[in-house]
Amino acid sequence: MADFGLYAYQEEVVQRALKGENVIIWLPTGGGKTRAAVYVAKKHLETTANAKVMVLVNKVHLVDQHYNKEFEPILGSRYQLAKVSGDSEEKDFFGKVVQSKDLIICTAQILYNAMINKEEFKHVELSDITLLIIDECHHTHKESVYNKIMRCYVEKKLLRQKPLPQILGLTASPGTGGKSTLDCAVEHVLQICANLDSVIVSTKNYVPELKKNVPKPMKTFDIVEKRGADPFGDRLKWIMKQIHEYMDVPPDFKLRECGTQEYEGDVMILEQRGVRENNRRLAQCAIHLREYNDALLINDTLRMMDAFRSLEEFYSTKAAKAFDGTDIFLVGLFNENQVELKNLATNVVYENPKMAKLESVLLNQFTPGVQSKGILFSKTRKSTHCLYDWVTKNTALQEAGVKADILTGAGNGNTHMTQNEQSNTIRRFRKGSLNLLISTSVAEEGLDIPECNLVVRYGLLTNEIAQQQASGRARARDSQYSVVAQAGGPELRREHINDFLEELTQKAIAKVQSMRDAEFYRKRIELQIEAVSSSKTSEDCKTEKKGLFAASNVKILCRSCFKAVASGTALSVAVMQPLPESSPAGVCHVFVYLQDWGFEMKYKESNLLPNMAIKNFALETPVGRMTVKKWKDAPFMVEEFSFEEYCYNNMPDLFD
Repeated sequence: MADFGLYAYQEEVVQRALKGENVIIWLPTGGGKTRAAVYVAKKHLETTANAKVMVLVNKVHLVDQHYNKEFEPILGSRYQLAKVSGDSEEKDFFGKVVQSKDLIICTAQILYNAMINKEEFKHVELSDITLLIIDECHHTHKESVYNKIMRCYVEKKLLRQKPLPQILGLTASPGTGGKSTLDCAVEHVLQICANLDSVIVSTKNYVPELKKNVPKPMKTFDIVEKRGADPFGDRLKWIMKQIHEYMDVPPDFKLRECGTQEYEGDVMILEQRGVRENNRRLAQCAIHLREYNDALLINDTLRMMDAFRSLEEFYSTKAAKAFDGTDIFLVGLFNENQVELKNLATNVVYENPKMAKLESVLLNQFTPGVQSKGILFSKTRKSTHCLYDWVTKNTALQEAGVKADILTGAGNGNTHMTQNEQSNTIRRFRKGSLNLLISTSVAEEGLDIPECNLVVRYGLLTNEIAQQQASGRARARDSQYSVVAQAGGPELRREHINDFLEELTQKAIAKVQSMRDAEFYRKRIELQIEAVSSSKTSEDCKTEKKGLFAASNVKILCRSCFKAVASGTALSVAVMQPLPESSPAGVCHVFVYLQDWGFEMKYKESNLLPNMAIKNFALETPVGRMTVKKWKDAPFMVEEFSFEEYCYNNMPDLFD
């Protein structure tokens, strides 16, 4: 294997996979899991008759990355490779692609869609695959698409239906599943093993070599004391108190402390309660309180002006949409305090001390004439944009040569990035035209990012897996992993908890690995039978819930004003096209509230259709009003959208 370029610890962890066993390879970020998988794929293709290898990833950008950086350079000259994602035309005839290629790299959703699609050109069976490689396989749990695929595998296995592919999972950490005791952490690791029908392997004989090649960064806790005075935050809390009094909080409900995640959860519950009880004052006040609470959270992490602008942006569209006295009160309250809030937000005396500490951490690493690279991790897309604005306007950081840009996830909206934008940003970072990425969690996992001298976690409350992934980005020699946090704050507590959970994960894996084979396989089968049974029960419950009401007996309401939009029978019409002027709500609803209801999507290349989000609606059912998180949770059957029927109804000239 030396000619392939594997380290001894990589050779060790692939041994059981080379024998055809189902294996999870556990190596730290930067340990070369993907290179080990390429070697297993190569040997499998060389030694297996009619071999068919499929590599699954959980993010679109990883399709190109694994293809271009790992698999194609080594296997492309001898074998037929293909890469398929949602942007690829090949997804429309994926079954044919699988038949004609030796190795396919795709998103897990592509494979799952093909498994449940019965069209000949699109359909794929697990039996078509001989080796299934699952990247970041710790996501194989609950209702993730990875687990949906593996549940099909496990069901076939329990029914002794063959052939089935060999499984090779890759992970830097399976985590503890949020558990804090060793027995529960062991159970979680066993569940991941059961879901993947695999053993978990790591290096035993070459730990020093692994540590040498994947050095841990120096971890620093850069702590600041709580600011002595915060008149801007105090003013926000005073405004929130006025809203509390106006909204008349139900006597059986107690709101927790403002400016916390717990408070955010409380007001979300109140908003849902207001919708169910037809209490618009309660619902709308809760929505506005959430915005003020968000401003408090921003004020705690970023600049006061960032918090003020967040509120200003929210209220900029509210005045034109005043519906009743509640709207007039809430908009008026902000307008009355707007000038005072802005004056307080611009007073540098009370600025957030975390920003000064962050500046100090960055300046310690970035100095003129020194080649450094770093990643600044923050919680939200909004916070990355605020930090970018701060960095580019900070004189000291600019004089130190900091060249920053944003890296966030793909999706819809102004703050999202396309896959090409992500790739271009990483390319510039790799070449050195950028030396600081300001990123959400998208850069924690899987991305091929150059070795960094500095990783900073700023204002983050994440689990131990995310923490380990972020730490693993600081791969340069003598690198630093910095946690900038307030003394006694939640971020600091979470970081210490995650350190404990990381150790617990290691102990849990060691205990699983030390189990006798018979005990391990017995436990794995038990968990698999339990998971399949639980899944079937859950599906039965969902099916039963879907038929709870006839679609004609359900009304869809605008969640903002409680006006009826359509009945359940017209759902496809309400979602896919504007309502006719004769509808009860009137056509103006679609255009006035379009941003509140959803967004436009391009369908079939050139057709723009409104895609409405269920979170913006309430459902009036025979037993009362309710809210659901996803359309699939609606308690009635929704007719599947037909593009042909849509064209016939809306563009009849095409059919003349």
